[in-house]
Amino acid sequence: MRRVAVLKSYGRFSRLHFFRGRLLSCLVFALFATALFAATPVPSSSIEAKNASVLKSIGISVSDLGNPYFVKLIDATAATAKELTGGPVKMLIHSDAYDLDRQIKQVNEFIKAGVDLIILTAADPYKIAPVVAKAQRAGIKVIAVDVNAQGADATITTDNVQAGMEACERLAKQIHYKGNFVIINGVLVSSVVERVAGCKSVLSKYPNISLLSYRMNGSGSVDGGMEVMTYLMEKYPHIDAVFAINDPTALGALQAAQQASRKDFIIASVDGATFAEKMIHQENQWVATAVQRPKEMAAKAVEIGLALLEGRPVPQRFIQIPSVLVEKPLPKTQ
Repeated sequence: MRRVAVLKSYGRFSRLHFFRGRLLSCLVFALFATALFAATPVPSSSIEAKNASVLKSIGISVSDLGNPYFVKLIDATAATAKELTGGPVKMLIHSDAYDLDRQIKQVNEFIKAGVDLIILTAADPYKIAPVVAKAQRAGIKVIAVDVNAQGADATITTDNVQAGMEACERLAKQIHYKGNFVIINGVLVSSVVERVAGCKSVLSKYPNISLLSYRMNGSGSVDGGMEVMTYLMEKYPHIDAVFAINDPTALGALQAAQQASRKDFIIASVDGATFAEKMIHQENQWVATAVQRPKEMAAKAVEIGLALLEGRPVPQRFIQIPSVLVEKPLPKTQ
């Protein structure tokens, strides 16, 4: 009987030892499998897919690549896009030279290339609308910068009325709010129209200022500014102040004055290009420029474009960025 009891006890011990061994084996296997799974790298394609940006390419059409203002705008667009997406974004860059038909062709090229975002300075704020709508039907977001564009998803511009007012107020102050005034106009896009309107609103406050001319188009260029200023100097023997709608135009006007040895008038403009700021701090007749901020404008355009592509709400679709006046000190007699 004792032998039978021993055998039964031994049997129970063996079965318990067997089950404990099986349990330990399962535990070791589970730990090994967990460690192996943790050590296995996640495929890079999965990470890339998770972090992939919806913004891979941008089409940009600006008015004039010879104008440093637009060069800054393009450089800032590329830099901001790279910063926000974490990688390079393909850039398709064109200048429309204020030619609507040319710009329409460029936007159609962007559509064909399948860009995600278009940033443009409209050659015509209204006639650009059909091709803007075409781009949007293709799923492309369109942001207008510097100039309004009808139908764009968002618009970011300088406060051009304020810029024109600041520049012309500075001129009026230096000529003691009296004398002969001329405006060298430009292509009739919204930014130019608003600058001239701002300037004229200032001059209207001063009855002793005579506005001799404000319609002549200097085409926003150095050559155009020089040509118009030459004509104005021939037509008007005495001029006290000149407002140019941008810095290249002002530079052309200054060169025309220097060639004609005319020092009887002062010049102010809008843009704030680096070359303009340097010249304003030199001995010449160029006294001020209302500085635009193309870097901020470009950054805001890319931020809004990316938000729209990602389906995030954008409460403010029309943004105006105020200008800042860079100027010579007023003469000590003032």
